[in-house]
Amino acid sequence: MEPTLSRNGPRIYLDHAATTPMRPEAVAAVIEGMARWSNPSSPHAEGRAARAALEDARKRIAAALDWPHHVILTSGASESAALALRGRPGVAVAAVEHDAVLRAAEQPVMLAVDAGGIVEPLPFVSSETTALQSANSETGVLQSPPTGLWIADCSQTAGKRPLPDADLIIVSAHKLGGPPGIGALLVRDLGLLDPTGGQERGYRGGTENLPGALGFAAALEAPRDWFADMADLRATLDAAIVAGGGEIVAQHSPRIPTIASYRLPGVSSAAQLIRLDMAGFAVSAGSACSSGSMRPSHVLGAMGYSPEAAAEVVRVSFGWTTTQDDVAKFAEAWTRIATDVRRAA
Repeated sequence: MEPTLSRNGPRIYLDHAATTPMRPEAVAAVIEGMARWSNPSSPHAEGRAARAALEDARKRIAAALDWPHHVILTSGASESAALALRGRPGVAVAAVEHDAVLRAAEQPVMLAVDAGGIVEPLPFVSSETTALQSANSETGVLQSPPTGLWIADCSQTAGKRPLPDADLIIVSAHKLGGPPGIGALLVRDLGLLDPTGGQERGYRGGTENLPGALGFAAALEAPRDWFADMADLRATLDAAIVAGGGEIVAQHSPRIPTIASYRLPGVSSAAQLIRLDMAGFAVSAGSACSSGSMRPSHVLGAMGYSPEAAAEVVRVSFGWTTTQDDVAKFAEAWTRIATDVRRAA
């Protein structure tokens, strides 16, 4: 299939934190799974064969993530978060967590963050359980492990960095080159969850997604050597943004190298997105959940950004298809926008 063309040539995709292209290995595995159309919960020979393939995929997912405990397959990170937080009122939740976690939390104890997006240390938190992401989906900021039971949203780090030493871990396949519509909740001890009946050992209902599970496993088993280059690419882009008069969100905080947010003072993120899209670049303003509605980012608000300043921020995120040339071309396009603004002023 030919790439979509802009006026300047092939488009460049830099919105991998929203979703990343499926690995060819994952596409092939999903196609294979489509041919295995039997229900894994059926007792006949066809169903048993599908069940065997599903359980093999589950083992491969656990092995690829180096997770020696339980894997509950879900429809994605949102369901995993809801499952992990169900029946847990009063969980300590960082103010910068993803919308899916904030929606699932019942009567949460909100944890503030500093200007760098880091959870501020508190002398006492009235909760023994903390929901804390491993890396923020808008800023890339990495958090330190909390004490007590930890529910970790690893949607942006699984398949890129080693898993943290958490008790419940949220994973999404389409963030790491797998198919959409499947994810996992990694569980250290099944006693942490209340079974409600249905599939997945009684912890969730719904027919198991065998094609998705096979694609998920294949994506995790694909080479990950691309990640080693991302720090240099992000450093190159950071330098270009600063040289062009932009600001790096959470510049001095530890950040995963695949995600960065940049502010261009005086230019709304909507105007930047329009110009960049016309020039052939796919980026976003915050997470896909907030970018689609263009509502203010709760993450930037929690970090102390005014609504006006937050509305001047775009997110750039890298993935397994990102090249040095992609980053150089984006830096040139962004600098051109910044130069045009200064000239107009």
